[in-house]
Amino acid sequence: MKIGQLAKQTKLPIETLRFWEQQKLLSPNTNPLNGYRDYSEQDKQQVFFIQSAKAVGFSLKEIQELLALRVDAENYTCHDVKSIALKKLAAIDNKIKELENMRSALKSISDVCCGGEEPASACTILNGLNQTKNKVSETI
Repeated sequence: MKIGQLAKQTKLPIETLRFWEQQKLLSPNTNPLNGYRDYSEQDKQQVFFIQSAKAVGFSLKEIQELLALRVDAENYTCHDVKSIALKKLAAIDNKIKELENMRSALKSISDVCCGGEEPASACTILNGLNQTKNKVSETI
């Protein structure tokens, strides 16, 4: 199938498929007669795999690692695959913690702001953000 057909069947823009090719996530066969790329059913399944991996948060680099394991699955163990998943889970947990800290800090400086019609020069949010990192952390 041609790239347009693959895009339609996978509901992805052609640009995304081309980008994934550039990133070596897809490797369609090239027809020597006309230079067109031909995508197989296996390529389509690989696109679905990539979409699933992206949906749970894997980066394109991490997806490359998973694809390498998938292609040569007989020479790897579930432990190899799970270690990639656990590493990603730890990164997500760290990001959640960072976001919770940011939310808490933002809520703290927002709570002390009156939100009234006073000039912004008197705004506790602006004044708090103007302080150095240590002073803002102490205030919060």
